[in-house]
Amino acid sequence: MEDRGRGYRYVGPAELRALVRPGNEGRRIRSAADFHDWASAPTPTELAEPFTFVVDTAGVLRLAPRRSEHVACADGLPVLSAGEIGFRRESGRWAVREVSNQSTGYCPDPGSWPAVADALDAVGLAHPPGFTHEVVFRRCPACRELNIVREEDFVCVFCDGALPRQWNVDDDAA
Repeated sequence: MEDRGRGYRYVGPAELRALVRPGNEGRRIRSAADFHDWASAPTPTELAEPFTFVVDTAGVLRLAPRRSEHVACADGLPVLSAGEIGFRRESGRWAVREVSNQSTGYCPDPGSWPAVADALDAVGLAHPPGFTHEVVFRRCPACRELNIVREEDFVCVFCDGALPRQWNVDDDAA
């Protein structure tokens, strides 16, 4: 929980940041009514797939189609968390089926979960107690490449250098 409030800047490819267009950001979901309005637009097939999400620095959930870039969903701005999220109907109400911090553009740490939980609580969506799929991102201090840590193996896949235990993807982040 130590990461509550940390802002994650976009660290992905510049060519994807260049795709950001004002007004095309993810749909802001501030209330249950906003979510129900948003959920009525996608087809049942679309609703069966996860969506791109970010939690902006105001703590507001933003949703976009799955193949959207997180940086576009966030309008190019820093976020409190980012990843993919799926929904289901449960006892006549919407609930989160799955949620991850899988975003190679922002690389949020699993410790960003409290921001996601707060945003989902604000909308009234039932959710799991944490990410259903956690991704651990680290930047190699030796070769500067971005790594996804698997099975607690903190070794760079590019140069075999040791990866830090603490999040370090954006050394200049606030």
